[in-house]
Amino acid sequence: MMTPAMNRNQLRTITLEEHYATAAYMEGPGKDLNAMSKAAKTNSQIPPHFANIADRLTDLGEGRIAEMNAAGIDLQVLSLTSPGTEQLLGEEALTLAQDSNDALAGAIKRNPARLAGFAAIPTAAPEKAAEELERAVRDYGFKGAFINGHCRGRYLDDKFFWPIFQRAEELNVPIYLHPTAPPEKVIQTYFVGNFPKEVTMALSVAAWGWHIETAVHVIRIICGGVFDKYSKLQLLIGHLGEGLPFMLQRLDQALPPQSTKLNRPFSTYLRENIHYTISGFNFMPAFLDLLMEVGVDRIMFSTDHPFGSMTQAKAFLDHLPVSPADREKIAYKNAERLFRF
Repeated sequence: MMTPAMNRNQLRTITLEEHYATAAYMEGPGKDLNAMSKAAKTNSQIPPHFANIADRLTDLGEGRIAEMNAAGIDLQVLSLTSPGTEQLLGEEALTLAQDSNDALAGAIKRNPARLAGFAAIPTAAPEKAAEELERAVRDYGFKGAFINGHCRGRYLDDKFFWPIFQRAEELNVPIYLHPTAPPEKVIQTYFVGNFPKEVTMALSVAAWGWHIETAVHVIRIICGGVFDKYSKLQLLIGHLGEGLPFMLQRLDQALPPQSTKLNRPFSTYLRENIHYTISGFNFMPAFLDLLMEVGVDRIMFSTDHPFGSMTQAKAFLDHLPVSPADREKIAYKNAERLFRF
């Protein structure tokens, strides 16, 4: 019997910032998230949807597929939830990445029409990260790499990390750059102030810090010459561009090629080497700004499951003020082209 999500009279949907975890991960790097999930059942200060977040992250089977069917989502490309491997050292990060990729590959094998994957990689050990990315792509058909922000305060413009970019370009797969919390010194300087600690926590992550941190990271990658060295490399960022579209023209004005010594104007990299997903930012003015600055061919659908609502994201997609052809590009055609589905 055909499920609602696979009804061909309905718009096909592919989502690209959708998270998972393993039980072992939730006892390791995900332990804070796991604790929050447990505390949310009795602590009214924690958003209610966190009460079952651990169960939804670790569900790579029937429960996830049922939620997708109910919301009208055809295919999720899954990624290991933040903080991922990026705050771990080499061998520990490699073991976690390999085990997570193996578990995800098993889930995809059980539901190949509904699930796909991004590789977790041991970013702290770039050569091993490149090898793990190639293993996941060659052996499992994964669609690219997923990196959760800085690596213990070290950013990807550092040439130390460039073997990852080189291998991604050689494999012709993109890298999804996802937010992580700013380094502790940044949190203490920017986000601790004359307000409650709960405000500091929110400002440093979901309210502001995650997104500005990622925007700064992308700016550093561009200014560092990554795309001049690897001109075919493609990055994805979520949340309607992490604030970058609003600043795009200002960045061009303040960072001309004669200052940056880059091969192209700054905005050209944002329009030719970066793709943007919606991922829970169901905000029409921000979407329109992104659309006007980069064009429809660079925008792709996502829901940020399970942190965002698939149902609300699908309703947002259905009501975007774009043509049917452009809605199809955002919903699935741009993803099919980039990831060769």
